[in-house]
Amino acid sequence: MLYSLLVPLSDQIQIFNVFRYLSFRTGGAVMTALLISFILGPALIRWLKDNQGKGQPIRSDGPQRHIVEKQGTPTMGGLLILLSLVLSTLLWADLSNMYVWVVLLVTLAFGLLGFLDDYKKVRRHTSSGVSARFKLVVQFIVAGVAVASLMQLQMPPLTGALALPFLKGVLLQMGWAFVIFGAFVVVGSSNAVNLTDGLDGLAIVPVMIAAASFLMIAYLVGNVRFADYLQINYVPGTGELAILLGAVIGAGLGFLWYNAPPAMVFMGDTGSLSLGGVLGATAVAVKHEIVLAIVGGLFVMEAVSVMVQVISFKTTGRRVFRMAPIHHHFEQLGWREPTIVIRFWIIAVVLALIGLSTLKLR
Repeated sequence: MLYSLLVPLSDQIQIFNVFRYLSFRTGGAVMTALLISFILGPALIRWLKDNQGKGQPIRSDGPQRHIVEKQGTPTMGGLLILLSLVLSTLLWADLSNMYVWVVLLVTLAFGLLGFLDDYKKVRRHTSSGVSARFKLVVQFIVAGVAVASLMQLQMPPLTGALALPFLKGVLLQMGWAFVIFGAFVVVGSSNAVNLTDGLDGLAIVPVMIAAASFLMIAYLVGNVRFADYLQINYVPGTGELAILLGAVIGAGLGFLWYNAPPAMVFMGDTGSLSLGGVLGATAVAVKHEIVLAIVGGLFVMEAVSVMVQVISFKTTGRRVFRMAPIHHHFEQLGWREPTIVIRFWIIAVVLALIGLSTLKLR
């Protein structure tokens, strides 16, 4: 909004020239989202407490200490993230950029789905909300439409192509089959973040780390000079996604203020599904889908641990882990919650650095 209002006035008022710079507006988005979180956070948390009674229902088959320690904590804190993220993005982004709108609409649609899931859990006082089948169907429909829209925005030879990291100029042409692949990336990312959200602060920091990594990737991919220097695919217009990702970081920092152990509020599916959707849709937009699996390797590890556990139990009757997702396995081994969370953060940083190295190693 500010871009459209103030840049045309820069000829008369020179200071408005700063709004032309992506770096300035990205910084503004970070700080604005953080400020909104601090302003709205206390009132929103009080409202959630007043309207949820017993707070988020705790799974009876989860770690037993959660029933004692986390009972009564309100959920749907993802509303704070979404409000901060969306308002900041609308304020600082170039709203004529369609990449911003596609990723933002994925974020809102997944957030709405997560809100419905959280609402049913709280209302019924059960850990079961919307059926898994319904969630997956809605997610794939939204993701499929988003990926098809992104394909229309991209120019050949990038349209419907998968870029392979570490290989210069190599594109795997998939045609319209890319819609299915891209949808799997978006949906997989969304649900992997959702599975990671099981301990105070565990999911939000790796999300911010991944968002910061893709902020840099979007900035470089959307700049013809940097893209040419690094020999990566130039995707015009995607640089503006740095604004949205900056808003994710600011909103994440604000949420972490209230989610730091012991958490005052949980993000719930409202936050985890939408944040995972942001990362997945951005990865498809900037043609770095495989790099997302590296940068977000922690989320992949959490999701794989669940799949391995389910397959092993159904086929052999035995469990590979004491409890899945894998962060609960370490809880069962006796690790304290802060130890698990901080060590997982370290893993997320290392994986992000490995993922970013693919930009130069070609």
